[in-house]
Amino acid sequence: MTDPPSFLYADDPDKPGWKSWELSDPTRFNSLLGPFKVRLEADGSARVRMVPRHIHSNLRNAVHGGTTLAFIDIALFAAARSFGLITAGTAVTLDLSTQFIGAGRIDEPLDAVVELLRETGRLLFLRGLIVQGDDRIASFSATIRKPTPRK
Repeated sequence: MTDPPSFLYADDPDKPGWKSWELSDPTRFNSLLGPFKVRLEADGSARVRMVPRHIHSNLRNAVHGGTTLAFIDIALFAAARSFGLITAGTAVTLDLSTQFIGAGRIDEPLDAVVELLRETGRLLFLRGLIVQGDDRIASFSATIRKPTPRK
């Protein structure tokens, strides 16, 4: 068995108050959507940012729904890391419910605003919105199972 992928999580020198969050291995799936930025907000939520490019578009030249879903899934873990609740890459998504509200635009920052609803010994319950400027793109709720401690 190989070690789980490691993440780079550090202050972003170009964006004060933001951290960069990405896998150290650029050949993994997350790299298709990144780079990602994340910051904690005053209300306790985490804001995770990506900038969708042409490769993330559908035939309407809007952000593809699959891109939005993948971004939500990745944002859950970036937010959980920002909350100080997980550090390893072995946590898993147990469920994810998404409601699409509008179309995202290409080449404009797309943000996942993630709120922690509850933490138990093994689970994180989260919800949030995907926003672009003042526009709501999607809403979501999810459950993450935290990593099993290694012996």
